[in-house]
Amino acid sequence: MRYVKFLGITLGAVIVAAVVVGLALAGNAWEQTRQEQAALDPFYESPEVLPDQLGAVIRIEPLGIDVDGGSAQRFLYVSERPDGTRAASGGMVFIPTAPAPEGGRPVVAWEHGTLGMGDACVPSRSTDPTADIFTFLPLMLAQGWVVVATDYVGLGTPGPNQYLIAQAEVRDVVNSVRAVRNMPEAQAGSRYVTFGHSQGGHASIWTGHLGPEYAPELDLLGVAAAAPALDLRDIASAVWDTPIGWVIGADFIEAWPSYYPDLPVDSLLTAAGQDNASRLAVECVEESGLEAIVREKLDQQFFAQDPLDVPAWNQALEDQTPPPMPASMPVFIAQGTADQVVLPWPNAIIAQDWCDAGSTLSMLWMGDVQHQDAAHVSGPTAFQWISQRFAGKQAQSTCSLPMPVAPRAP
Repeated sequence: MRYVKFLGITLGAVIVAAVVVGLALAGNAWEQTRQEQAALDPFYESPEVLPDQLGAVIRIEPLGIDVDGGSAQRFLYVSERPDGTRAASGGMVFIPTAPAPEGGRPVVAWEHGTLGMGDACVPSRSTDPTADIFTFLPLMLAQGWVVVATDYVGLGTPGPNQYLIAQAEVRDVVNSVRAVRNMPEAQAGSRYVTFGHSQGGHASIWTGHLGPEYAPELDLLGVAAAAPALDLRDIASAVWDTPIGWVIGADFIEAWPSYYPDLPVDSLLTAAGQDNASRLAVECVEESGLEAIVREKLDQQFFAQDPLDVPAWNQALEDQTPPPMPASMPVFIAQGTADQVVLPWPNAIIAQDWCDAGSTLSMLWMGDVQHQDAAHVSGPTAFQWISQRFAGKQAQSTCSLPMPVAPRAP
């Protein structure tokens, strides 16, 4: 008995010591991150009075990394909120070293996925700014394309960030292209294609609908997306009571009432969700994902009910789901069959509905590819598809091919 008691005390001490060491290491990392972000804060400060010109470049500086075939800069530029008020967004631009062709360089606008709303989560402020694009960025630079990557207004800059709100995302994407055209060193032309992952896929696809009217001086040749969050109603209804709710739910709760002020919030959340939503919104997805796993073990949920059971949320999710793309706007969608975040069957529904509506859809199904790997795996294929758009070739449709996933809920 004494041995068992001694063993219990010893194990308890070891666990406590491990926790203390873990907290100390985490504390050191947090302090280092805080110092790094504080050093970047002056660059991301928005002027009291913003230039009226959309796409005006406020400031630009080297990103501090090496990229094959080009240079990398972070920049701050003028975008606008859906109500027309000017706002500053950060971003990155990658400019090829090869000479620009006559007519200017083609532009690829990259849109990142859900990363969390904290400053350290933002690509242009992170320690690994090309983490999402390393499989295809060198290919694009070698072709002489400028690659611009918006952070979105409110991420790394004064908020709010209107996460998964098309009317905000499209403005940030298009104005980042305008900003590149305002950089003499970029020598960017008017032709561009968008490519995004997850949330960024939502932004990319919606740019195909709203971009041409918003920026008629630009020539949008096509839109591409990897694991795009499109069928928001089906996605939300499928994952609200899973750990995914803890990871992305807080972003919805933080962002959507800024665009839909009448959305009920507290009644949609559990008590634990209400207590932690604001904190989780500014955590990066790696941290919130770990917490989600722990809370699942404790039988805790973020949402108290399916958002589709709340009429205002049901309608808002429907409003932010893009309709079929017109045949004149080529679209490429890549979807992993093992994706547990943006599930494959809602995008199979999208593919079926869009094909029935006559969209020029090229669909790439990737076997056993998880959500976080969708852009990495599909990037080289998306690069080939984008190459054909810039070459003026007619886009091909895969609508006649069978899908490996049934277009219905399992």
